[in-house]
Amino acid sequence: MPMNELNTINWIPGQDSVQCQETPSLLKRVSTDKLREVFLKYASLQKDGEHYMTSEDFVRKFLGLFTDSAFNDESVRLLAGIADTSKDGLISFPEFQAFEGLLCAPDALYRTAFQLFDRQGNGTVSYADFADVVQKTELHSKIPFSLDGTFIKRYFGDKKQRLINYAEFTQLLHDFHEEHAMEAFRSKDPAGTGFISPLDFQDIIVKVKRHLLTPDVKDNLLAVTEGHRVSFPYFMAFTSLLNNMELIKQIYLHATKGSRTEMVTKDELLYAAQTMSQITPLEIDILFQITGAVNQPGRWWKRKKISPSSRIDYSDLSNIGPEHYTKHITHRLAEIKAVDSPSDRSALIQVLEATYRFTLASFAGATGATVVYPIDLVKTRMQNQRTGSMIGEVAYRNSWDCFKKVIRHEGILGLYRGLLPQLMGVAPEKAIKLTVNDFVRDNLSDKRGNIPVWGEVVAGACGGAAQVIFTNPLEIVKIRLQVAGEIAGGSKISALSVVRELGFLGLYKGAKACLLRDVNFSAIYFPTYAHVKAALADKDGYNNPVSLLAAGAIAGVPAASLVTPADVIKTRLQVAARTGQTTYTGVWDATKKIMAEEGPRAFWKGTAARVFRSSPQFGVTLVTYELLQRLFYVDFGGNQPKGSQGTKPGLPLDATLGAEQPKPDHIGGYHAAVPLLTGIESKFGLYLPRFGRGAAAAAPAGTATGS
Repeated sequence: MPMNELNTINWIPGQDSVQCQETPSLLKRVSTDKLREVFLKYASLQKDGEHYMTSEDFVRKFLGLFTDSAFNDESVRLLAGIADTSKDGLISFPEFQAFEGLLCAPDALYRTAFQLFDRQGNGTVSYADFADVVQKTELHSKIPFSLDGTFIKRYFGDKKQRLINYAEFTQLLHDFHEEHAMEAFRSKDPAGTGFISPLDFQDIIVKVKRHLLTPDVKDNLLAVTEGHRVSFPYFMAFTSLLNNMELIKQIYLHATKGSRTEMVTKDELLYAAQTMSQITPLEIDILFQITGAVNQPGRWWKRKKISPSSRIDYSDLSNIGPEHYTKHITHRLAEIKAVDSPSDRSALIQVLEATYRFTLASFAGATGATVVYPIDLVKTRMQNQRTGSMIGEVAYRNSWDCFKKVIRHEGILGLYRGLLPQLMGVAPEKAIKLTVNDFVRDNLSDKRGNIPVWGEVVAGACGGAAQVIFTNPLEIVKIRLQVAGEIAGGSKISALSVVRELGFLGLYKGAKACLLRDVNFSAIYFPTYAHVKAALADKDGYNNPVSLLAAGAIAGVPAASLVTPADVIKTRLQVAARTGQTTYTGVWDATKKIMAEEGPRAFWKGTAARVFRSSPQFGVTLVTYELLQRLFYVDFGGNQPKGSQGTKPGLPLDATLGAEQPKPDHIGGYHAAVPLLTGIESKFGLYLPRFGRGAAAAAPAGTATGS
């Protein structure tokens, strides 16, 4: 099966098996043998020769949820019942495999929620099933919902005997929280004035809409009211805005033609939203009130009034909109939070951040250099080939001819002459370039993480200049080793012999040309990469590895080609001239002599080889660098690479179901199990109590409370 396809299911409620079909998605089903191996690892009960998982085996040991000693055993049984379709309290392997298939379905979140409520396992939800689960949630314990009201009767009938199928259940779940919010408003307004106090407003939103609140919104609920009573229309518009933040983001992208950094005014956003009836002018007003409160810390009565000319960008919307549950599917080998907030960034933390980036960039640079080194060798030999000398006819007709002759006369290993000093140099070279570029970008970015184009150019130029100081000596050694094989029968030379011959000052021969090349290359490359990467991101602003590789390669084309003249001059200055060849005393001298002896076309020698080397090298380097930052994620409180899943604020897993880090045994569909179960909380607000009535709890069963 292709890697970009997965097995989804034709699912029949109450049955232990699934029929699989292939359809594009993010997850791929795992083989039966591998899944059985994982199942047997956690199945602690054997009955009639068959192995079974208990509720604790499945939820606490396998999924890693409710790991506290005083866990709520009733919540654990509810979650285990999602996979336990026979409802006998045990999970067989067929049930375990069926749930793995369900997790791969496009509507897995709703199907998982449906099985939570399908208490009898018959493919329907009764009033008793719905009431039983709702009454166990934390929300119901804080703001009880009327289970005898007209809303319930519309779905289950006056006598509450109607059964709800899966499709109808999805709409019930969608409407339930809106009705709960309105009922909560009515409970805070017993006189029917149509207004509630700011504190009551905060209380309702925190309890009923907890799953839609980011920390920034939660901290500013009182601020947006500006001390005034909250009307029912304002309350409904506020909750509607929270529900429709993903739509708001699409409206913003429509207004900015896909840009995530362009600032837009309220009027511009209103104009873009006028074709979408779901978004009202009042909701846009509230949006700007929230962003104004978030961006102006302090007492609400000291803040400036939000004017129509106030502007927002995509990062403001990300601070308001909660993270989608699927963002948690990103796998990380390590995840460390070095600081609690950006304000805690000390000088030591910034040094550690630079060291972290330097280390990852070193690995990335070495990877990129190794992949394209044969192309680099061909490029160097083509650039060093001189037609105006007394040596005679040229050795190579073109880059392909050079490649074949190197293999014929020097063997495959000849393509890797000088690789060791290249790796010794390229690892710190790319590390310095990337680290300095990131450092300057961070300092030239505004508080939203946006940077102007001139700032991107300056950051890139600084990265290019910083690398030359360290890498010029290694570059000249590499070049002399690369061209050494051209002399038939010549004595072997080593990196150490080259260093001894040149001396300390000789190692910096051609440094001016190197600066001319690398400063301009980086000033072109990094801004181009940032903008191409943004253009290739998906609708959520996320870049997958293929788009990162493509962005890095595309940006390398103009950067590498436009600085080829400087690269030719640098190569001529750093290569030792043989008998009869022209010698050069400096950049200007080399420029004049090359023009006079070989014409302007000589400055573009090796352009194709340089592009074919630099473009894929930087593509591999940048994709490796960014993926390493995702896999070994450390939050230093500074800017993270844009397009990474880890950059978007949201509700952490440990704040909801108490999940540990994903386990290696979470294979196939189970890779999404914890994010999906968390999604039931973060999308539908169905928070189950974490503590109390646990097997290890000291308190008797009747004294348990939710967390």
